[in-house]
This record gives sequence, structure tokens and C-alpha cells, in this order.
Amino acid sequence: MNKLLALLVFCVICSIPRTSAQEIKQSEERISGLFPGLSFERFTQQIESQTSYKFYYSKEDVADLVINISAKDNTIEQVLSGVFEGTELKYHVDENHRVFISKGTALDTSLPKDFFSRVSEQEKDSLLRQSDIDRAFSRNKLYVVGKPDNSGKTEAVLRGKVTGLETGNPVFGAVIFEKINYTRAIANQDGQFEIKLPLGRHTIFIQNLGGFVEQRQISLQGDGVLDVAIEENIISLSEVTISSEKMTNISRPEMGVQKLNMETMRQIPAILGEVDIIRSILTLPGVQTVGEASVGFNVRGGAADQNLILFNHATIYNPSHLFGLFSAFNPDLVESVDLYKAGIPVQYGGRLSSVLDVHAKYGNDEKITVRGGIGLLTGRISVEGPVGEKTTFALGARSTYSDWLLDILEENTDFKDGRANFYDLNLNVSHKLNDKNIIRLNTYGSSDRFAFDRDTTFMYQNRSINLGWTHYFSDRLEGEFVAGRDHYQFGIEGRDNPSNGYNFGFGIKQDFFKANFSYEYDLRHTFTFGLNTIRYRLNPGFIEPAGAESIVVPEEVNPEQALETSIYIGDNFEVTDEFSINFGMRYAVYNYLGPNTIREYKPGLPISPPNLVGETTFNGGQTIKTYSGPEFRISARYSLNNISSIKAGYNTNRQFIHLLTNNAAIAPTDIWKLSDPNIRPQWGDQVSIGYYRNIKVDKFEFSVEAYHRSMKNLIDFRSGASLILNNAIEQSVLRTEGRAYGAEFLLRKNTGKLNGWISYTYSRSLLRTAQDEMAEKINGGEWYPNNFDQPHNAVLVGNYALSKRFSTSINANYSTGRPITLPVAKFNYGGSERVYFSDRNAYRIPDYFRIDFSINIEGNHKVRKLAHSSWSIGVYNLLGRRNPYSVYFTPVNGILQGYQLSIFAEPIPFITYNFRI
Repeated sequence: MNKLLALLVFCVICSIPRTSAQEIKQSEERISGLFPGLSFERFTQQIESQTSYKFYYSKEDVADLVINISAKDNTIEQVLSGVFEGTELKYHVDENHRVFISKGTALDTSLPKDFFSRVSEQEKDSLLRQSDIDRAFSRNKLYVVGKPDNSGKTEAVLRGKVTGLETGNPVFGAVIFEKINYTRAIANQDGQFEIKLPLGRHTIFIQNLGGFVEQRQISLQGDGVLDVAIEENIISLSEVTISSEKMTNISRPEMGVQKLNMETMRQIPAILGEVDIIRSILTLPGVQTVGEASVGFNVRGGAADQNLILFNHATIYNPSHLFGLFSAFNPDLVESVDLYKAGIPVQYGGRLSSVLDVHAKYGNDEKITVRGGIGLLTGRISVEGPVGEKTTFALGARSTYSDWLLDILEENTDFKDGRANFYDLNLNVSHKLNDKNIIRLNTYGSSDRFAFDRDTTFMYQNRSINLGWTHYFSDRLEGEFVAGRDHYQFGIEGRDNPSNGYNFGFGIKQDFFKANFSYEYDLRHTFTFGLNTIRYRLNPGFIEPAGAESIVVPEEVNPEQALETSIYIGDNFEVTDEFSINFGMRYAVYNYLGPNTIREYKPGLPISPPNLVGETTFNGGQTIKTYSGPEFRISARYSLNNISSIKAGYNTNRQFIHLLTNNAAIAPTDIWKLSDPNIRPQWGDQVSIGYYRNIKVDKFEFSVEAYHRSMKNLIDFRSGASLILNNAIEQSVLRTEGRAYGAEFLLRKNTGKLNGWISYTYSRSLLRTAQDEMAEKINGGEWYPNNFDQPHNAVLVGNYALSKRFSTSINANYSTGRPITLPVAKFNYGGSERVYFSDRNAYRIPDYFRIDFSINIEGNHKVRKLAHSSWSIGVYNLLGRRNPYSVYFTPVNGILQGYQLSIFAEPIPFITYNFRI
């Protein structure tokens, strides 16, 4: 009935005789009629059919606008005011009845009457500069790109280079996009880009990191080149979000991939005011930690050692400072962060759960820039810029003055009355030999030293250096070769008494070489292939006396060596515009090497001292044990339309190195152990499926992913296991199998004054003793929760721009309490008192909840000034909630009394001053 009424009204309106625009004035021309559920295009057609008005607008600006109004003898201004109420759209009606629709600011087609009288003759001549004329000509000129052929293909590749209009330097990070087909690309460090489009007419937009947008009209007839020069001036914009990821979450075949840039991470209130990479990824679905002051993180039910953490190719074994309060990465030197939770690219290997790839800066090629920050706990500084025409560098340092924080911690924490300091250093250099060769040097070092009660000092260090060479064999084939060394070590100095003073140490070194290739076979196939090799040298631990008075007996665990080599090949296959698949295989070979002495046990019986039958000694370089096997990586995407897609994936992984810890969180004293004949490599697979949708022209992103993981040869520990200086560590561990499953939800708002995201994760992580394990069965061989099993996790990150200079941020976190094993009874046996414990991880500590808040103050937005500065002021743990880190028990008057340990039990204010010169 409504449709019939609308049609009748439309016919009546259309039958009304039109009056010539020359016969009536604009203010007298009136509009009447019903406009139910019309698109804006249909609405304007009806207005144009009954009046003399003519509309001019961008279809994209009004794509989501639905008209539901009625008009009776209204002016055009009254009608449009009602239509655009609550939107960003503005209108302007000129004297010729032309209606101009724009977003944000209304257009004005006329100049004030006294416009020219207010400027000098010289200013009149400069009103229209030659550069403006050239730019207008470039924007409206039709560029014919490529040559037509008779192959019948419907798409072509547009390649080009974005350079600065004044300097001619490459513009790194420029976004090249075409709005109709939602196709985008990013200019690389050399300003080069590549984008695939259907043949025909297109409007190409090029946007630099300062927000300036250039455009070109092209007629794409085949593969070809279009170079663009763009304005480099930084423009201050209040509500511009530059991101090439808005559509890649829909179009790329990989799933479980999260990419963060520094601008996004700066919007998250970080502890004590410093941007923190690890805490930033903890706001994403599927990523959790067991609590405050915890080193490492857990991804999709995996242990913390199952995450491969890379920093410009270097493997970082301990990614934290100050008990996990800060990440080990200087935020001023970080370019971007990629987290792979599933669909791990075939070039990565060696870990079961995830890859965190942190990309550092190599410096800009324009001028020397100094950045830094001063907070209540840390200070940092970085310098970057060019050295000559072909070399750039980035240098950074960071340190702490954190003793005051330890003084305000809980009285019963181990950290109380402690002393701590840390530093980290970075130097990255890039040198362009020519258009086909680039050399890059990456160096990194970090050091932590802290003491508890001044009698025991802990220390740990990361060191790495690598040299890379990128070679462009052709326009389609690119190779990257990297060789380097990573070194991690920790130590303990005991000085409680001169007679028992000691030094304890552990260390791991790895030398590595990578050869990674990318070959674009055609428009639909891009192959990746290569070779990776790692030589491990591990010192499992030693102890020696400290000083002449010490009676400590020196002891050392046998050193270990191993060689891990892998080859891989993968193909990103664009089957159709709607369907793509990324598949590949990685084959890994692991050799455990001598010199070493291996204990042998009776086959089919538990690995324990009674079943030890002998030892075999192997010489240096001799292969003791070899493990090998394939790893499969498959992920696919099917686009339902331009704004939504479904994806599925399956991958397998092998891990040859284990972290020995019987704590829920990683501690600096945890020991890494190589796979050997008695401890097998870990193996795992994961199947996942997801749905992705962009809403309101990329303003919102929504995704949901579900997964299931199976894992074998995981390590858990026998009751009372000792890990330090244990030459027979295999006798203290149990081989277990694991499973993890869950669902992850993410809703992100990308643009506007209010932006941020909400994430929710439901996940379970369970273990059970391997069915063929002949030793003790934990919990009777039934499934039991892992130490980091936290079923519910929810995060809210919100940012609101009060103005161009002032903004607020909030971060709210909730998670289920982690599992714990509790004493449930005590009894007397053989004349001594014994404690009876519950099943392993049968109980949970209380749930975790925390809110952080910050106010960010930017300096004025003058482009040309000596220094740009900002302030970050806020509160960590705004509500002062006493979140439990652990629960422990001590006997009081013969009764076991439980206590809750909280690390940050009070609100902690912070203030940080940041600057850029």
C-alpha cells in the first residue's frame, strides 16, 4: 500500500506543469511531495524534475543517505536542512539555481565584493600561482596508461613512483587508492607503488602522511607507469585517519593478522605514559597475559615461549624491561607492528602460536630529526636523518630512574625496597647503492639490572646485530639476504653472606642466515620462496663462587648445540576477483649436535633414575638426533561483496626450543632448552574461520574469528621439579598434549572525533599428560586448565578528540582469573605434617579488572617552529583496584592462611613530555 501511495504521489507530482526558472525568483520556488525511503540520487532526480534546481555532488559522499521526508510548499533551503540534519553534509545554492553538496564545509561560489580591494597589486598577481595552474591541469588531464592488446584480460597493473613536488625525494607511506573498486596500495621506501585495476577510466587518489591528497584521471588500457609528484607540506587535520588497512582486512586471504602503527598505539593509555608495544597488542582479541608485572604474552591458548618476537630480523628472547612493566622497544624508533595469530606467512617458522614482527625505522632522507620524551620513570631520545644522498640512519637510547616506584609497591611484594635500572640502544642504517641494491645494518642492545633487599642482584641482556641486502633482480623478482647474531643471557649475583656468595649465569646465542624471495609471476600469482638457517649455542647454566671467601662449589650444565634449517615456497593466488587463496609448505630439518653426553633409558618405561641404562658421549659437530617434517600453511578468502568476506585457514608448525618454567608468567631466570633425544620438538596445528565486514564506507570494521588448536609434545613439570643446574632435566618434566579453542570479536571505529575498538575473546587452553607417557599422570590423565587459561577477556579502547590539540583516551580491561592449585588439607604421616593439594589448577584467583585514563595535549599546529611537543597526563589503574597477581599460603598458629599478592594496588598517576625537533 505504501509503495502504491508513493507511486501515485510521484505520478501526480510529475504531472504538474513546470514553471520556467526565468518566470519566478528562487525564493518563490517551492517544493511539495512525499519522498519515502529514496536514495539521494533518486531524490535529486525528483526535485530536478519539478523545479529548476540542478544538483552537483559526489556519489560516495551520499552513498549511505536514505531520504524519508515530506514537503509542503517548502523552500529548497528548508528541504535540504531537514535532509542533512545530523550528517556532515553541507549545501550551497547559487543564484543560478545550482545546488552544491559537500562534506564538512559548505562551498561558496562567489567572492566578497571587496575581495580585490583588500589586497595589493602584487598580491593580486600571486593569487593564482603557476604551481596552482599546473596542479589543476594535472588533476583534470586524462592520462592514457598502457597499450591495449588482444589477450582478452580485463585488468592491468598500474605502477609508479610518488615523489615530493619540491624536493623530488621519494614519498614513503603514501596511500594510492581508487574508491569505486576499493583498491589501495602503499608506496614503499623508494616511493614506488603497484596497484591492480580493471581496464577503463579511473580517478586515482594519492595521499601523503601529512594528509595532502592529489588525484589523477587515467584511462587504463594495459600495464603501464604513472609517476606522481605530491605536495610535502604537513597539513594539520582534526579528523583524518590515514590507513591502507581498512580494506585489506576484507581483501587479503590471511586471517588472524593484526597490524598496528605508532599513531594507533599512541592512543592507548600506557602505563606511566610511555607507548608500549606489548601492552598495545594486549588490547587485541586473542592476546592475553597472566597479570601485571608479567613478561611475555599468550596467544590463542599458547604458552609465552610459543611466540616468535622479531625486531628487524633479530629474535628477542626477553621483550621486557623492569619485570614486564615496559617493552624492550623504544617507541620512537618503531615504524609498525605485525601480529600473526593464524595464517602465519610461510617465511616464518620455529614457534607454534604467533609471530610478532616489529619493524624499526631507518631514518628519513630529508633532514636530521630529534625525538624524545621525559616521564616519571623513563627518559628516551632518538636521532634520525640522512648522511649524504644515499644513506639514512636512526639512533635511539632509553633509560630509567625507577627506584621511587618500587618504594610505593605493596609491603609484601618481592619488589619492595628493591632497586632497578635498565637501558636499551638502537642503531639502524640504510644505504642505497643504486636503484637495484640496498644495504641495511640493524643493531640492538638492552640491559636490565635489579636487586631484591640488596642481597641478590638479577640481570639480563639482549644483544643483536645483522646485515641485510635487498636486491631487485627485475620488476618482478626481489630478493632479501640477511645474516646476523642474536645473544640473550641472564645472571644472578648472591651476596647475602661472603661465605656463600655466588654468580649464576645462563646464555643462548644464535647465528642465522635468511634468503627470502618474492616473484610476481603474473597478475594472479605471487610466489614467495627461500631458505632460513639457525645455529643454536646454548649454555644451560653455571654457578661459581664470588670472592675468595665463598665456599660455593663450581658447577656447569653441559652446553648444547643444534642446527635448524628450513626451505619454503608459497603462492598468493588470486583465482577470481572474489576468491583468493594463499598456500605454501615449509620443510624444517633440526639436528641436535655434539659435543654432549646423552642419557639412555629403558624403552617403554618412565624417564626416571631407576630406568637409566647408560650414557653415550658424542664428539663436537657430530649429529646426535635429527627431527624433520613439513609444515603446511593454507588460507583462503571469499568476498561476499565489496564490504564483507569470509575466510578460512589451516596451518601446522614445529618448535625445536622450549622455555623451562614452572610459573604462570615468564621470569628472567627461566631457562631455554633445545630438543634432544629425550625431549621431543613441539608440534601443533590450527584450523580457523572468520567473517569480516566494513560498515559505513570503512568507518567501522567488524570481525569474528573462531579457531581450534591441537598441540603435542608440550612440557609440564613433575611436582617439586628443580630446573636450575639440572643436568638430567628430562627426569623432571612430563610430556603433555594440549588443545585450545575459542572465538574472537572485534568492532573498530576508524574515523571521527570518537574512535577506538572493543574486543572480546572466549578461549580455553587445556592440557593432559600424553597418553603414552608412562610416568605419573597429572589429574589422573584427565584434561586440566593450563596456567594461563582465562576463558573471558574483554577490552575497550576509546579516544575522543576534544579539539585539534586536546584529546582523551580510556582503556578498560577485564579477564577471568587464572588457574591455581591450592592446599585443601593437612595430615600427619610418619611423624611429620604433610599438606594435601587439590587437583592441578582446579581453582582460580579472582577476576582482573583495570581502567586507565589519559589526557593528551598537543602543541600548537604551526608547521614551521623550532620544536613540536606534546604532553600525556593520566592515571594507571584509575579505580585503584587490588587486582591479584597471585595467591599464596603461610601457616599462622598451625592454620594455613591465604594471602593475595597485588603488584599495583593503588592508582598510579603519570605525566610524560614528548618533543620533536
